[in-house]
Amino acid sequence: MKSSRSFFTVWVTVPRRPLAVKLSRLAVESGLAACAQICGPVESIYRWQGVVESEKEWRVVFKTRSQQLPQLEALVIAHHPYDTPQFVVLPIVAGSEKYLDWLGECTTTPPKPTTRRRSKTN
Repeated sequence: MKSSRSFFTVWVTVPRRPLAVKLSRLAVESGLAACAQICGPVESIYRWQGVVESEKEWRVVFKTRSQQLPQLEALVIAHHPYDTPQFVVLPIVAGSEKYLDWLGECTTTPPKPTTRRRSKTN
């Protein structure tokens, strides 16, 4: 296990699955995230402009590094239909050394081309 202070997960919710896929692909292809996981639909109950609302949404969890956070947030805001999109950053406190090394390699700008597939452990 390796300690980490520079890697984060970012939680974003969107109203439609195609938008979740679009944001995920843009972030990974541009090197702003090593991967993105799409979950959903999830039921969100929230207060907006004084009214309690309920909507089905899709959650995207991005894995990234601290240097990419401002650009990732700008990407989300540029493509998001909400006035106030969720963009919540949570630290990755520790993880396997191999996984964190991979995360670091994938979140450099510009992204490095890969020649081998990584095992399916996101």
